[in-house]
Amino acid sequence: MTSPNLKKVAPAGLLGRAGLAGLGQARHLGLVAALVLLAVVGLVTRPDTFATTSNLVSILSLAATIGVITVGMTFVIIGGGIDLSVGAIMALASVWATTLATQEFGPFVMVICALLVGTGAGLVNGLLISYGRLVPFIATLAMLVAARGLAQRMSDRKTQLVQPENAGLVELSTTRWLGIPLLVFIFALVVALGWVVLNRTTFGRRTYAVGGNPEAARLAGIDVRRHTMLLYALSGLCCGIAAVLIMARTTTGSSTHGDLYELDAIAAVIIGGTLLTGGRGTIIGSILGLLIFTLITNLFILNGLNTSDQLIAKGLIIVVAVLLQRRNLKERTL
Repeated sequence: MTSPNLKKVAPAGLLGRAGLAGLGQARHLGLVAALVLLAVVGLVTRPDTFATTSNLVSILSLAATIGVITVGMTFVIIGGGIDLSVGAIMALASVWATTLATQEFGPFVMVICALLVGTGAGLVNGLLISYGRLVPFIATLAMLVAARGLAQRMSDRKTQLVQPENAGLVELSTTRWLGIPLLVFIFALVVALGWVVLNRTTFGRRTYAVGGNPEAARLAGIDVRRHTMLLYALSGLCCGIAAVLIMARTTTGSSTHGDLYELDAIAAVIIGGTLLTGGRGTIIGSILGLLIFTLITNLFILNGLNTSDQLIAKGLIIVVAVLLQRRNLKERTL
């Protein structure tokens, strides 16, 4: 005999899976078309510099750092949450890993330190939200302020350089396979693992269920609070990985790293089709959204356009994406 509680969860689960198969694929094609259009704009406006190898590598390297954070943000938003602290957590992890005390133990310990700091900060977010019952917006906003302040205190507001004896960490940026920096391959690996976890594991199915209908998920036997805590820990882990990548790129740890990265990550996730209310979204869509944002930034830089205009353009894109989401939801409920 089928439990009535399971019947309540089935529609939400089917909606998430079916949405990814139909509406999600159509959105992906639209995002690819937007990328092609932006590439054409780049070729027309800056034919001498846009399609060069150095510029394309620059685009991928910039996308890699924010992209790893975007993967974690996708899980959190699909699970019905939001994380405003990702940029600050990344900065804190980079500062902690580049203190002289940490660097004495070599690059491997620096990497482990960044991962532990990021995961620990994310876990604190998850505990405050799940068991402290704080609103995600408030909890992660508090972490944003606290993590940035702690990073400033630890570094005395100074940029900390990666010491020459730890050059192995920097090789993540300088070492190239097929002309592409190693850190881009690390980003691709994180995306692949994120896709597998979200689409091929129980953890991923539970993430959709918790975001789609937390009460129904609880009645179906899912520990919603524990799962929410793990989602924020996962986001923190991604921040730690991003800290390793930005240390490799810049050879520094700084309290200014990751400024406004949370906004870029959230915007990429929204543009990629993930619902802000949770329950629907894809890793591929988020990465396509990220590439669109990164390409727009690159085009503005190449054409010498004002940074303020770039921010205005990004803001308009976010508004349009949210309005399209609302329109699609209304059409599907009619």
